[in-house]
Amino acid sequence: MAIASTSCGHAKSEQNSAISKADTSVMTDIPDFDADSAYAFIDAQVAFGPRVPGTPAHEKCENYIVSSLRKFGADTVSVQRTTVTAFDGTRLPVANIMASFNNGAPRKVLLVAHYDTRPFADEEKDKAKRNTPIDGANDGGSGVGVLLEIARQLGQKAPQIGIDMLFTDVEDYGTSEGQDSDGSWCLGTQYWADNNPYVGKTRPAYGILLDMVGGRGAVFTREYTSMNLAPDIVNLVWGTASRSPYSDRFSNDVQGAAMDDHIYVSKAGIPCIDIIEIAAQPPEGLQKDQNLYDNRQTNKCCSSEYNPEKFPPSFFIHAFFTSIIMQAVKKSVIPPGRQRFYVSVCCRSAKYPD
Repeated sequence: MAIASTSCGHAKSEQNSAISKADTSVMTDIPDFDADSAYAFIDAQVAFGPRVPGTPAHEKCENYIVSSLRKFGADTVSVQRTTVTAFDGTRLPVANIMASFNNGAPRKVLLVAHYDTRPFADEEKDKAKRNTPIDGANDGGSGVGVLLEIARQLGQKAPQIGIDMLFTDVEDYGTSEGQDSDGSWCLGTQYWADNNPYVGKTRPAYGILLDMVGGRGAVFTREYTSMNLAPDIVNLVWGTASRSPYSDRFSNDVQGAAMDDHIYVSKAGIPCIDIIEIAAQPPEGLQKDQNLYDNRQTNKCCSSEYNPEKFPPSFFIHAFFTSIIMQAVKKSVIPPGRQRFYVSVCCRSAKYPD
């Protein structure tokens, strides 16, 4: 995933108006959140080691996600396999994982996270360590942790609408250099978009992507591309957040343009937004994946300068993500006027049917 620096200040007045007009009733009947459970899902991933495609650690993580989804009672669990070529010529196996809860529901939403991890520590201060794979507690592990905790809760109480989950692969094996660098990211999702299982009205009404959501004290701005792809969905989620105890974690500022999975999910005809900490800044000497640790607080970071006591883990943030997302999807709101939408990426525009 790559991020272009973009800042648009506060969202447009009409967008803020949409939030102020939203239903301000207090949502109830939200499943209890188990912080230990969510943390365990992340810890298990980190314990496998860096989940670089084609490695034993990656295969173990794939099997872990699949078995967890089945254990939690997903109606269907499937793995989409192919092989892709990375920017450096490396051939990489892809295993996109899909699951459905309440599969027969006429209305559904899609939740997305990638589970592979970056094979390079690009931001590492020590140049000798830049080819070291990262553990991906935040970048990779955190989004999967949220989705698995939601899946666990859906298994305890079935949702009123359909909820599909997509765990994407080979998202983070890209480069920011070269004319065609944008296309080097999200290779698994690019394949999925061209070969997704949805036909016509079976497609989810919208998607929510979670990426790098485990940062300490994270604040989430409205991601620039999401505001172009699906502003109504951004308003829905940020409006729900504004009525929660965690409203200070969601800013109405529009910042950054992430080259992320939501772009290709949207190209598949499912307007999708990205909840991502754009402004995340790693401690000096630490790779961009800022919280590289497990719950034993041992130093598993690629940098010897990492200090787990100075930068303690704080995956508590998953609690409000689970609450907010569960509230948003329980409303089963399909924003009007979005039967057709436009995607503009890299100066190219494409029109997609409803």
